[in-house]
Amino acid sequence: MTAPTARPKAAAPETAAAAATKAGAELLLDALEEQGVEVIFGYPGGAVLPIYDALYARDTIRHVLVRHEQGAVHAAEGYARSTGKPGVVLVTSGPGATNAVTGLADALLDSIPVVCITGQVARKLIGTDAFQECDTIGITRACTKHNYLVPSAERLSSIVHEAFHVATNGRPGPVLIDIPKDVQFEEAVYVARERAAKRDCVARPPVDRAKIAQAVEMMRRARRPVLYTGGGVVNAGRIACDALRVLARDTGFPVTSTLMGLGAFPASDPKWLGMLGMHGSVEANNAMHDCDLMIAVGARFDDRVTGRLDAFSPDSRKIHIDIDPSSINKNVPVDLAIVGDAGEVMAALLAEWRARAKEDPLDDGRLALWRAQIDEWRAKRCFAYEPSRKVIKPQHAIERLYALTRGRDVYVTTEVGQHQMWAAQFFHFDEPNRWMTSGGLGTMGYGLPAAIGVQAAHPGALVIDIAGDASVQMTLQEMATAVQHRLPIKVFILNNEYLGMVRQWQELLHGGRYSHSYSASLPDFVKLAEAYGAVGLRATTPDELDAKIMEMIACDRPVLFDCVVSKEENVFPMIPSGAAHNEMLLGAVAGDKVSAEGRTLV
Repeated sequence: MTAPTARPKAAAPETAAAAATKAGAELLLDALEEQGVEVIFGYPGGAVLPIYDALYARDTIRHVLVRHEQGAVHAAEGYARSTGKPGVVLVTSGPGATNAVTGLADALLDSIPVVCITGQVARKLIGTDAFQECDTIGITRACTKHNYLVPSAERLSSIVHEAFHVATNGRPGPVLIDIPKDVQFEEAVYVARERAAKRDCVARPPVDRAKIAQAVEMMRRARRPVLYTGGGVVNAGRIACDALRVLARDTGFPVTSTLMGLGAFPASDPKWLGMLGMHGSVEANNAMHDCDLMIAVGARFDDRVTGRLDAFSPDSRKIHIDIDPSSINKNVPVDLAIVGDAGEVMAALLAEWRARAKEDPLDDGRLALWRAQIDEWRAKRCFAYEPSRKVIKPQHAIERLYALTRGRDVYVTTEVGQHQMWAAQFFHFDEPNRWMTSGGLGTMGYGLPAAIGVQAAHPGALVIDIAGDASVQMTLQEMATAVQHRLPIKVFILNNEYLGMVRQWQELLHGGRYSHSYSASLPDFVKLAEAYGAVGLRATTPDELDAKIMEMIACDRPVLFDCVVSKEENVFPMIPSGAAHNEMLLGAVAGDKVSAEGRTLV
């Protein structure tokens, strides 16, 4: 009889803290999951491989592999702007981080909430010029709202939660988290979201009731008022956009918007003046110049809006509403500053307006002369252009694209240049978060990867990147991303074979000296689409345009649409460099006073 086998000794029970420890890479993903992250746009490399290895076993977070780190950030921007949720980026150290800088700067200037996670060399190698090491914190300090170098796994999850708080509270913006590779292996205890630190610097200020009363008194006295709205209204959410619409309805005040604010107020509303600024409408720019009260909401008085500062709206009193106190009195001195959330402040204005109107009703005809003046400016038809039966005019192409997509679930992104301005002028938006463009930085190459981010967030929507043939080539490699991940974006290219806006300035401001702005008919976009596994379409005449657009819409795959347009068409109106904002050049068809050069000067 054999002796019984000895029972092994039971292992000593682990302490509660030891049982709860995880590697830094796992802690990061736990924190992202708790933040509700569903999609990451990224590109792997050595310094983030522990994170990618941890990601391999997770099915709660979708990863979209881009072809360039700049594309990852723009995709995250598109995701964020179309959903209102922060976009998330994951890239490696060194060139991975530096390639993301353009996207981070773009997100900072346009106030887009992005959390960018970068790998870094191990802590002991920092400062030794190790392979793919760079000072990511130093490099990105000027192009992020805040950035972190994670000192230990113990701090990692808390930093992630704080980063999301900073990115989304107050004025939104990009936040970067730089994680050394050894921290990704190091073990620590997870810190849940509710126990993580919050930064007091982004606390939402309460509405100042005294200033609300003062603002309403100024509004009641106004006879030539205008509501000047910016991207801050869109960033403040649907509540802010609804508050703007009701405030405009109750007061009867006309509304204009910056490029970034399109969609916050419906373009179909009779009180809509159109976009203002360098390529804005005559009625918007003239109303801003001649108004006696300007109410700026979520706008920052950008130079493309103001023109020459000493001539900007010289006779108006100005109210500025913004979540960011540093934006107030930065460019234009104002008479009344109200720091706060756009939706909360406008709701307070509306309540006070109604209370005062109930006590002391206003004359319904008090704005009649102002409306008549605006109608006179509208009659100039400042966006009019000479139609053609032989060549596709870019304005006509956008008009047809808009007409044939109306009633659909449509999101529009753009690159930067002439096509961007024509899209803003001729594609009309009645809802917010449907228009994604690069405003502050003016980043060529933004639109295609941004469309990928929008399509990832809205798989069943029609997502169109209105592009230029030069601008789209900055990030054209992201077509491979769209094809691989089955994201059926439509890239509608207005192909004029030029760096269009550069050529326009050279024509109008530099004596027609077209210095290195002609790019020829390269590449063949149809063949290039096929090489990527996408669909290529081309239209060269107005007669075939509608059918080709409908073919593009019906396609369930990514499409590159080469819309060959007239080469020398210019965007009008245009405020020349150094001019006042009411000194606009119009096209030869618009207005009633045509200059010797065939352009109207108003």
